Amino acid sequence: MELIQPDPDSAYLAADAAIDHEHPLVRETAARLRAQLPDASAYAYAKAAYEFVRDIIPHSFDSGDMRVTWRASDVLAHGTGICYAKSHALVALLRAEGIPAALCYQRLTDDDGTNPVVHGLIALRLPGETAWSRQDPRGNKPGVDAQFSLGAERLAWPVRPECSEVDYPVLYAEPHPAVLSALDSARDRPHLSRTLPTEL
Repeated sequence: MELIQPDPDSAYLAADAAIDHEHPLVRETAARLRAQLPDASAYAYAKAAYEFVRDIIPHSFDSGDMRVTWRASDVLAHGTGICYAKSHALVALLRAEGIPAALCYQRLTDDDGTNPVVHGLIALRLPGETAWSRQDPRGNKPGVDAQFSLGAERLAWPVRPECSEVDYPVLYAEPHPAVLSALDSARDRPHLSRTLPTEL
């Protein structure tokens, strides 16, 4: 799939309300991850940030956490979030270290093509590279084995066109308004599960 970059490069390094990478907690987390690396390369940092968000911050649907987070700093502070929130945290950690990062989305369904929902992931572009690489920090579980990969994608769920699933090709510099609206208006996770966007 050819990814579409509608915004200038600088937009994928910017901070906003959700991708608040200037927040002290985001900066402290990025610095801690960087300090633990024997290799100072952008690749090593990006992989470490990805694995931190994927493995250390549980997906709230998996853990049963009732809280809804959407700001990157809140995801890090509370240690919970759904796919959108975890993507915000990863994008913030990447941008904090000067790595361009975007938000991406898929439309996924049940095996019979019913119950569509928009799933959030990210794309990054390492300095000096021209290609974007999608990554899914959702969190692994039985049947899900997402991995950091700059070559062949290792996402949680490759789309199934026969089920009317879709990879949206746009690289968003900011969270999609439908995603932010669902997160911001949710009283708790059960409420959020009833109001997740079904398409973009």
